[in-house]
Amino acid sequence: MMYGIAMKFLDEAKIYIKAGNGGGGAVSFRREKYIEFGGPDGGDGGNGGNVYIKAVEGLNTLIDYRYKQHYKAERGKDGAGKNKTGHGGKDTTLLVPQGTQIYDESKEELISDLLEIDQIFMIANGGSGGFGNSRFKSSTNRAPRNANKGTPGEEITIWLQMKLIADCGIVGLPNAGKSTLLSKISQANPKVSDYPFTTLNPVLGVVNHLDNTFVVADIPGLIEGAHTGTGLGHKFLSHIERCPMLIHLISLEEKSILNSYKIIRKEIKKYGNELSKKPEIIVLNKSDLFDEADIQEKIKDFNDSVKSKIIVTSAEEYIGVEELKEKVYQLIIGQNKKNSKQEKWQPQIK
Repeated sequence: MMYGIAMKFLDEAKIYIKAGNGGGGAVSFRREKYIEFGGPDGGDGGNGGNVYIKAVEGLNTLIDYRYKQHYKAERGKDGAGKNKTGHGGKDTTLLVPQGTQIYDESKEELISDLLEIDQIFMIANGGSGGFGNSRFKSSTNRAPRNANKGTPGEEITIWLQMKLIADCGIVGLPNAGKSTLLSKISQANPKVSDYPFTTLNPVLGVVNHLDNTFVVADIPGLIEGAHTGTGLGHKFLSHIERCPMLIHLISLEEKSILNSYKIIRKEIKKYGNELSKKPEIIVLNKSDLFDEADIQEKIKDFNDSVKSKIIVTSAEEYIGVEELKEKVYQLIIGQNKKNSKQEKWQPQIK
């Protein structure tokens, strides 16, 4: 798995796919010296190649499909004399990131959801090879001069949509410290700076904890109106749809951490798709910039309204980070037990 996104990010692509046509059957007659009556010996055409889509490890963008939108499998070879069947056309396999969904051209029908590494789906079936004239020999037609053409391969226009697969997603306003937190708890190396919208693309990080690992996703910071298309984060909200839980990161630098919290919760709720129902860990970050009295005052006002357990951290100074990792780990264990009974999502703990 890649631990950071270095290449250009693209999470949606429209492509045209064509399976190979079947090869034509041959019209041929056996002609050999000393053999007076040579019968039909035309072979069948080969089958056209199929087109497959396969989820593989190490990919985290669909950028390759921006520059090439047409994909075709090879045509089957024509049959030949001496009852030789034509070679089948070579298959074509498109490689996509784990978590890629395949939709029809209208984006209304989900054709397949590639959730597992090495999961493969045949999107277009190659055409069948045509029969050669030897197939048509009968007691009343000893010398048939007809053969079948191969049938066309299937063709389809589809949308590929990638959704990151992670055990936990980090959400928050720009400059909440999401990238710094991810860099501290995982092997990811996201861009970190002191200006808004440092994260321009989703980033995955693998967290090691108690001889186990889990995957955390950081998406670009959300702002008010994100669900309608404002800012950067709206485009990537879909990437936390698969996350069983969320880390809601809030900077203690905000004038009102309660107001900041409500902004993000409002956008998540309006986005829909049950994001607002996911378990949430509230984290107040950048504690190194304040003294204890100021922090407690902010927490008191927040707790009076939210009434939820809070973890205070300084990602920069690695304060409270181990407590956060343990909390995430325990929630994943709980979700694992719950969802195993329902035979749904399985976390990636190893």
